[in-house]
Amino acid sequence: MSRISNTFKKLRGNGDKALIPYIMAGDPSLDATRRFVMDLEASGADIIELGVPFSDPLADGPVIQQAAERSLLNGTTLKKVLGLVKEIRRESEIPLVLMTYFNPVFKYGNERFIKDAVKAGVDGVIIPDLIPDEARDFIHLARESKLDTIFLLAPTSTQARINKVAKAATGFIYYVSITGITGAALTFGKQMKENINLLRSTTKKPVAAGFGISNPEDASMVSKLADGVIVGSAIVKLIAQGKGIKGFVKNLRKAV
Repeated sequence: MSRISNTFKKLRGNGDKALIPYIMAGDPSLDATRRFVMDLEASGADIIELGVPFSDPLADGPVIQQAAERSLLNGTTLKKVLGLVKEIRRESEIPLVLMTYFNPVFKYGNERFIKDAVKAGVDGVIIPDLIPDEARDFIHLARESKLDTIFLLAPTSTQARINKVAKAATGFIYYVSITGITGAALTFGKQMKENINLLRSTTKKPVAAGFGISNPEDASMVSKLADGVIVGSAIVKLIAQGKGIKGFVKNLRKAV
C-alpha cells in the first residue's frame, strides 16, 4: 500500500478528511519550496502537491500561471524538482504528488521519469492533459514501479468516463469541483453533491476535490462530501505576496 493510500486509510479510520495543499515548485526558489513543504506539514497537511512549471498550463488560472512563469524564469526543470523531492525525503515522509503536464514528462521519457520519480520519493502524479484512454503504457509502467496515477473527473464527466477513471486511478481520484480553471470561484450546491455521490457509488477509491476552494468555509463544505480537500491558488497567492502560509493552512486544517 502506498503512502497516499495509507494516509487515506488512517484518516478514514479516525473519521477525518485529508487536507491536500498545492504549491508551485521553484516559486520563489526551490530552497523556499522545501521550507514551505515543512511548514505545510507542520500546519496539518496530510498530502502535498508540488506543481512542476510548464509554459502552457491549460488547466491553471492566472495565479498558478504566474507562479509557473516565475519558476521557469528561475530555471526550474522537472529534473530539478525531482532533486528537490529527494532533499525533502531527508526530512519528511509526507506523501508527495507531482502535478505536471505531459510535455515535460514525454520529453524526459516515461520510463525514465517514473523510475527517477520513485527513486526520489514521489508517491503519485497528476497529469491533467494525459487521459486514461491515452495513458495505457504510462499506467502499466507506473503500477510496476508503485507510483500512483491520479486522474481527474469534471462535473460534466459521463458515467463511461467515471468508470474509466475509477479503473485507471490509484491513490485517489481528483474531482474537479468547477467547470473552469484553478482559482475560479467555487459554487457549492446540489450538482457537486450528486456528482460525488455518483462517483462514490462507482468506486471505493478515495475522492479528493479541488479547483475553486479558497478559504476555510469552502474547505469545510467540501469536506462533508469528499475524502480530501485540495487548496492551491489561495496558498500560491499568499506566497506570491510574501506572506506566511502557516496560519492559513492551520485554519484549513481545522475546517476540514
